[in-house]
Amino acid sequence: MKHKVKLSFWQIWNMNFGFFGIQFSFGLEQSNMSAIYKYLGADEKSLPILWLAGPVTGLIIQPIVGALSDGTWSPRFGRRKPFFLIGALLASLGLLAMPFSNSLWMAAGLLWILDAANNITMEPYRAFVADKLVPEQHPTGFLMQSFFTGLGITLANFTPALLVLLGILSIDDKLDNGIPVYTYWAFFIGAAAAIGSVLFSVATTKEYPPSAEELAEIEARKQEGTFFGRIFKDIAEAFRTMPKPMKQLIPVKFFTWYAMFCYWQYITSALSVSIFHTSDETSKGFSQAQLLTGNLNGTYNIVCFLVAFLLIPLARKIGAKQVHFIALTLGGLGLLALPFLNNSTILFSIPNPFGHTVQITSVYAYSFGLGIAWASMMAMPYQILAGSVPPAKMGIYMGIFNMFIVIPMIIQILSVQFFVYDLLGENPLNIITLAGAFLVTGGICALFIKTGK
Repeated sequence: MKHKVKLSFWQIWNMNFGFFGIQFSFGLEQSNMSAIYKYLGADEKSLPILWLAGPVTGLIIQPIVGALSDGTWSPRFGRRKPFFLIGALLASLGLLAMPFSNSLWMAAGLLWILDAANNITMEPYRAFVADKLVPEQHPTGFLMQSFFTGLGITLANFTPALLVLLGILSIDDKLDNGIPVYTYWAFFIGAAAAIGSVLFSVATTKEYPPSAEELAEIEARKQEGTFFGRIFKDIAEAFRTMPKPMKQLIPVKFFTWYAMFCYWQYITSALSVSIFHTSDETSKGFSQAQLLTGNLNGTYNIVCFLVAFLLIPLARKIGAKQVHFIALTLGGLGLLALPFLNNSTILFSIPNPFGHTVQITSVYAYSFGLGIAWASMMAMPYQILAGSVPPAKMGIYMGIFNMFIVIPMIIQILSVQFFVYDLLGENPLNIITLAGAFLVTGGICALFIKTGK
């Protein structure tokens, strides 16, 4: 591979801009899928299994795509960029189709397609940073992705509420399948963001060509057995030689991603019960809870992209694992406090030139801690990992690392579906409390990771 040079801030910005569209797509899922499922007839207890698409597609697709991208090179299209384009195109089509779902299983099927597309794009993007940047710029690259994660999900979360707040659409407008009109338009905007941002990154960023030795290795591997045989051999070998810090991250990832899946699945229902005192998805209170979910998720993502770059000097000073511990603890304490917060105690107000003043109530307090935790989750584990993985295997290891995210999600789905929800009194607020406790536990586990300088 060509000798790497340090990139400017704006070059790092351009190469990671496509992450904005990917995360816009994820943000629409996080804030709207549980509500869409309920509009189409799902009950509270069945929500986890309907979210199965994300973790299963990630479990299958990301290691395979990682191995494929490691062994891919096209002088015209590059190594990672072909996967960005394919994934972004499929994601855009999934976003366009989702609001037209007329049955529960149509929405679930489209979520499988959408998550598969997002995963095809996501995994090579992690490896892209390690490919392009010199080691001392890895923190900047991954935290730039953290910034775009926050920005993309923030806009995705606020889009429905803004469409209503600005008077463009009404909160009461719904089409025949029961899904609000503002959800339709948010998904359409997301489709444009997904494909547009990835095209920008592809057009403005070149990949380093492999060295003659690397090209010879790629060609030699093509002669080794069948296509899938080579892929699974590479994955098995990567598992066998997994670096120690990567193994030590497993419990950290388990508790944090179990917690976040609990949060995304049940926050709308928890707010509906706690703030608006209803669990009826046909009520105006539930629609208000859906919009409030978007506002709160948008707030924690604003915090995410505001603090993302502040974590760089802090990580250099006290270490990535210490930063991760502090951040996860703050996020966990915020979720543990949620049952005691409300939407009537005003913390401060923000002037709104388009209408009524925006009032920030006490329920927003938890989103500040969660935003710091989210910024760290999007960067610190990858920073720890990038320094311990062979560069030639970066794609496959990033794909395997994603398994430490999706396996906890699958465990969460099955456990919450079949006994945890009942065990916690069939109360969505208790699921959020469990999520808070797990974030704190994940932070404690981070302290036991042993890394080099």
